[in-house]
Amino acid sequence: MSLTIKTSNFEGPFDLLLHLIKKNQMDIYHISILEITNQYISYLSEMKEFDLDIASEFIVMATTLIEMKSKVLLPKVKEPEEEEVDDTKELIDKLLQYKKFKGAAEFLGERQLSTGISFTKRPEIIEDTKDRKPQDASELLKDITMMDLYKMYMEVIEIYKSKMNDSFNMEERIKVEVFKIEDKMEELKEVLQGRRTTTFASIVSNSRTKTEVIVTFLALLELIKLKNVKVVQHGNFSEIYLEGVDTNE
Repeated sequence: MSLTIKTSNFEGPFDLLLHLIKKNQMDIYHISILEITNQYISYLSEMKEFDLDIASEFIVMATTLIEMKSKVLLPKVKEPEEEEVDDTKELIDKLLQYKKFKGAAEFLGERQLSTGISFTKRPEIIEDTKDRKPQDASELLKDITMMDLYKMYMEVIEIYKSKMNDSFNMEERIKVEVFKIEDKMEELKEVLQGRRTTTFASIVSNSRTKTEVIVTFLALLELIKLKNVKVVQHGNFSEIYLEGVDTNE
């Protein structure tokens, strides 16, 4: 008969231990090693499906708990000048650290669900109102009825909705783009070989993403540091001109 253990309900042995501690209403700082070990082994024996990738961690923890239990049951024989290692304190420290990271993961998971969809604001012309004189509120509301206020309110709501770009949604997963500085350095060398002159804008014109542009710029800085490229820029935000340097001279 093959052994089948199901561990999909828990992300790891520490997750199972926290479950047992909570179930037995134990104080995490005062764990009963005897009781928690017995329940841990009992829980493993009752599981139905066996997952090799995860179960190895559970078995290692079971071995650790059994060793700790044996130290509690057996009489202590301490050698002279031997430092005693508190296994229980070490286990508690690891449990507290795991609990902290688990709480952070749950918090970030909830934030991901609530902020998974975002909307961008359409561009608009912002008028300068610093020279305008403040108006009296009584004059603004003079001869204004409740129906007029309602219509004005609805117009403001429509203007607000029209500024929202609801056609843009962020993707749930950020795409991983791999651009290496070393590769971009070689590309720049090929473009600028033979003392060829060009502009940085023309080099990055075919870049697909901002990340690729940034990596290309970092590669350019590295080539400048190695004195493989000459760079000229006549002013802030003006065009950047590049010229290759013949390293054979």
